Amino acid sequence: MKRHESFNTRVAKGNVDLVFIGDSITQGWNDTMGGSFPGVKVANRGISGDTTRGVLIRLKEDVLSLSPSGVVILIGTNDLEEKATPEVIAANLKLIIAALKKHNARMPIILCNTFPSSANKRRPADQIRKINQLYFTVVKGDPQITVLDTWLLFADAKGDAKKLE
Repeated sequence: MKRHESFNTRVAKGNVDLVFIGDSITQGWNDTMGGSFPGVKVANRGISGDTTRGVLIRLKEDVLSLSPSGVVILIGTNDLEEKATPEVIAANLKLIIAALKKHNARMPIILCNTFPSSANKRRPADQIRKINQLYFTVVKGDPQITVLDTWLLFADAKGDAKKLE
């Protein structure tokens, strides 16, 4: 709640170029995105533990109110822990994208694949693979959306998250 409330400070500063929306992985990139986008006004709207349903609830206030020129989405793994099916998760993503497109029909959207996790966190690889397949189906052929295969970058041979070294 505290993090969400801090977003109001950023809204008061006006429009941004690029909004990142997602869960703890996004939040972990910090508010300046590690300085990876010099000269670009960014807003990090990642909230630890968030789900696609949570993004839908806060999309207007936390993203659309900033009138971004582009949006990066990384969400879905926490939905599994809350027992949502991959089909429900993908349906929520479809609603998120529809709202973004309604707000700005030409705004580029970058969709990151759901990151790998682990079965012991109730987020098994086969379910995450299914989410990513369904995400791709939702956006297939849409020139406004670029899909980044972030899952492949962070998955080990079994499809779980790679161990940090």
